[in-house]
Amino acid sequence: MTHKELLRVQNLKTHFHTPEGLIKAVDGVTFQILEGSTLGLVGESGCGKTTLALSILNLIPDAVQGEIWYKGVNLRQLSQEEMRKYRGREIAMIFQNPIPALNPLEHIGFQVGEAVQAHERTKWDKLQQMVYEYLGKVEIKDVKKRYRQDPHEFSGGEGQRIMLAMALIAGPSLLIADEPVKSLDTLVKRQVIELLKQTKKEFGLSMLLIAHDFAVVAEMSDYVASMYAGKIMEHSDVVSIYRDPRHPYTRGLLASIPRIDIKREIHGLLGEPPNPLVHIPGCKFHPRCPHAIDRCRREEPPLTEVKKEHLSACFRSNELPEWQN
Repeated sequence: MTHKELLRVQNLKTHFHTPEGLIKAVDGVTFQILEGSTLGLVGESGCGKTTLALSILNLIPDAVQGEIWYKGVNLRQLSQEEMRKYRGREIAMIFQNPIPALNPLEHIGFQVGEAVQAHERTKWDKLQQMVYEYLGKVEIKDVKKRYRQDPHEFSGGEGQRIMLAMALIAGPSLLIADEPVKSLDTLVKRQVIELLKQTKKEFGLSMLLIAHDFAVVAEMSDYVASMYAGKIMEHSDVVSIYRDPRHPYTRGLLASIPRIDIKREIHGLLGEPPNPLVHIPGCKFHPRCPHAIDRCRREEPPLTEVKKEHLSACFRSNELPEWQN
């Protein structure tokens, strides 16, 4: 079965001018998401993952350059009024830290139904029933009572469920999930993951999954991209990324994860994430890379195909030692 392209991001740049200097939060990112597929976006904190998601929704328009094609329409060419027709209805987002993301002055029933009200005229009793239905779909108990409760009366796991109901109720095709299981305990995390998998299948969603947790990404993604200093360093299908990563950065991320099935030494990444205000010539990762050579310090490697449909931004991708999975 062939999958059509749903979203294509082309040479996307999100730059912020600050009194201290220019911050290139997203710096020339290109990728696509196919209908019904999930792209997992991984990387250290501050690498630009959330900024990329906000850029797709055109929530920081003055800072963004490049092209964002959704169902054949370049969202970058739309006015803010035209873009509102896509937010919620076509592209929805689950924000990290769900309870602070909710309006503390409105009960959750109103907030869940707000996306429908923004796009179509719906009678109040019908809208209320829709909210009951979608809160039930995400397994919020006693929905008629909790409909009128305020955000602070819900736990973190319930907050994620509410955000998911808000995202799904208007029937989007693309769901952006930004750290959907962050700060949840193991049991609740498992429940939210299963709920996301179930709703993705039920609603035929495509997904951009942003996460630090490689286990979550491995379980839910079809493709994976690793991001560093505003750039995509590696991109491939999920199996290839885990079995044979072709970029030292991706390898460092994977090597920092404890494994219960095999005994191995945890290495992690050398050094610290870069200061976004400091210009790094050549490859942005070279100050922390154990395989860097002089060329890496002078030239910036392009994201090129090193194996079939496996992209890596590293001059030495095919010279790296065999990966010990």
